[in-house]
Amino acid sequence: MITRRLALTGALAAAASAPTRLVRAGEGAVFRIGYQRNGILAVAKEQAAIETRLQALGVSVSWVEFSFGPPLLEALSLGSIDFGQTGDAPPIFAQAAKANLVYAAAQPNGGSGSAILLPKGSTIQSLAELKGKRVAFAKGSSAHNLTIAALEKAGLTYADIEPVTLAPADGAAAFARGSVDAWTVWDPYFAIAETGEGVRILAQASDITPTNNFFLANRTSIEVHPERFTATIDALGEVATWCEAHRGEVAKSLARITGVPLPATERTVGRIKYVIALLTPDVVTEQQRIADRFHALKIIPRAIRVSDIVWTPPGVARNNG
Repeated sequence: MITRRLALTGALAAAASAPTRLVRAGEGAVFRIGYQRNGILAVAKEQAAIETRLQALGVSVSWVEFSFGPPLLEALSLGSIDFGQTGDAPPIFAQAAKANLVYAAAQPNGGSGSAILLPKGSTIQSLAELKGKRVAFAKGSSAHNLTIAALEKAGLTYADIEPVTLAPADGAAAFARGSVDAWTVWDPYFAIAETGEGVRILAQASDITPTNNFFLANRTSIEVHPERFTATIDALGEVATWCEAHRGEVAKSLARITGVPLPATERTVGRIKYVIALLTPDVVTEQQRIADRFHALKIIPRAIRVSDIVWTPPGVARNNG
């Protein structure tokens, strides 16, 4: 069994090596998927569900691992990968930067797998007490959005805290040594950290704001080969149905894939809602609310309209708000 530190840093190291792996992935009839070593894409990879679907189209699949959403979407925009999954905030930052990508599908209300954590010895008892405190999170991630939404709920503003923007592994280290007052993070980092001595959960995403995950596509790739994306989303829908009915098996599979202890993985799986769907007006509206929040705070440089980059499969009437 790997240590907690290794479990948290493994994905970051993999992301650092991604550019080399991307070059080796090659061109041609290859569908390149960016994923994080957790969640439904990791299960689909182990089951070769997407490979099976795309084989009928004469397309093979390559997988590239990332530690969190922003670098994945950067690779997606550059065309180094074709498809990938992130939380709610990364696509907003990407769209504001005029990235070449679109929303292809969603995992709506995917669970409460993120939280604001307090380290051992913390005396904080409420969100309001975050005022003046050092709060760590990954910039441009779903944790960034959760942090701001939690502050709003407590009647605070972003200016009331000292943001400490750290990638997940670095956030884990800062949290462990007590150099930050709180840490906002998602599973499996959340599930690992919450078992630490004296660690407390200040608030979970389910207490603060809706949590949606998204599947994004390189715009050029999806316009040229929409059938590959449709087949992939259909395959993921089948995997999601299987996951809902086999949570115990999902947990064992993900524990094996990630090296994260089974009890922590079971908590992660228990917090996920496995469903894949095209974006609904409600999901687009919530995503727009987040975009407007970031723009109002001048965290993104310009206003955006989320619906402008929502993909509609051929033959499906557009209905995204």
